[in-house]
Amino acid sequence: MSKDRVLVVDDEEGIRELIQLFLQKKGYEVLLADNGYKALEIIIKQQLDVILLDVEMPGMQGFDICEQIRMITKVPVIFVSCKKDSIDRINGLKVGGDDYITKPFDFNELEARIYAVLRRGEWGNKDKRDSTILAFNQLHIHTDTYEVFLNGKQIRLLQKEFQLLLLMAKHPNRVWTAEQLYDHVWGEYSEGSIQTVKVHISKLRRKLETDPTKPEYIQTVRGFGYKFVGDNKYEQQGMTL
Repeated sequence: MSKDRVLVVDDEEGIRELIQLFLQKKGYEVLLADNGYKALEIIIKQQLDVILLDVEMPGMQGFDICEQIRMITKVPVIFVSCKKDSIDRINGLKVGGDDYITKPFDFNELEARIYAVLRRGEWGNKDKRDSTILAFNQLHIHTDTYEVFLNGKQIRLLQKEFQLLLLMAKHPNRVWTAEQLYDHVWGEYSEGSIQTVKVHISKLRRKLETDPTKPEYIQTVRGFGYKFVGDNKYEQQGMTL
């Protein structure tokens, strides 16, 4: 029987190690992250059962991290915080948290809360996000719900725009001719022209790129066509993870 896997996200090394030691003795597998960006990278790549998330951290705060987590997975989140005000508990639940425990806490109580959210949700290894989300830097494509998020905000795409983006993102760094893209998305026998592809590429760039004239994701390969640039992992721009 596989162990339940817990991700501990806290910027204080001592707290991370104490929680890890205690939970490992109780039979859990424990992963660690000292900031939100590393946590999101792990969440995208690993199958988890519970996330323990510190509220007060430098850079990305716990509530902000939780909002992004909820765009990726429904794995239970337990906030760990020094704040005891009821408003903080309420805010934690509003952004998608499942429980809230304050420091200092009794480790046995922490384990009980972990057990409770596992039992309540019956998640144990049922999370299917890895097969339904493509993640490239700050761009997340949800293949099951047909949603696209950029920097945590949903981007509204029309049907053909999404189909075009999804086709290219599923084959990153592959060069496509305009004819190939048209045949795959619109159909070989559809009435239209490759100019339709160029128009949709231009619209996608305006919606997804910081500078459409210098695209990060959808690039032109002169003399050949287009390619989607990426390696399907989470990275925070300007940081090495």
